[in-house]
Amino acid sequence: MGSKTYGYARVSTKEQNEDRQMLALHEQGIPRDGIFLDKQSGKDFKRPAYQSLMKRLRTGDTLFIKSIDRLGRNYEEIIEQWRIITKKKGAFIVVIDMPLLDTRQRDLDLTGAFIADLVLQILSYVAEKEREFNHQRQAEGIAIALAKGIRFGKPPMERPDAFPDVLAAWLNNEISARRAAKELGVTHPTFLAWAATTTTKALG
Repeated sequence: MGSKTYGYARVSTKEQNEDRQMLALHEQGIPRDGIFLDKQSGKDFKRPAYQSLMKRLRTGDTLFIKSIDRLGRNYEEIIEQWRIITKKKGAFIVVIDMPLLDTRQRDLDLTGAFIADLVLQILSYVAEKEREFNHQRQAEGIAIALAKGIRFGKPPMERPDAFPDVLAAWLNNEISARRAAKELGVTHPTFLAWAATTTTKALG
């Protein structure tokens, strides 16, 4: 049995770019029954079509994908899937959008697999550094904002005008904390937090 050629496409349920991927794969001469397509939300990464593809992929087969990110959600996952396909299964990968990511052998001295592995490692390194830079920049931005007195999150809830009287009744054991919260139209924890803040400021 000769080697076969497959295609893999993945879109989320919110994306509508399936046609672009399918067209790119068809242009490579891959028949429709040789293309595996997964659709799922960004949070759900179960890929039944991809798992079916992995069961069918054999040594010497070639897998086409339009872009490298179709293999996984992050570069760690992409590299792992790349290793499984090229090393464990012995199949070839061709990334249509990036010709250097083509593991098919070009000549006897320098193989496409070596070039592709090298490019993939570089891409992974750059992506990781960019993530670290973004995290650092985000942390610095938060620190600057805090230094300027900017507060994050929802603004605190305004306390009703009746709060002082209800608080006094609660402090005098005239009503329970749950009754106080009900009269103010807030949750029990919210009333206790207000009471704690108010009494702490009064003692201070």
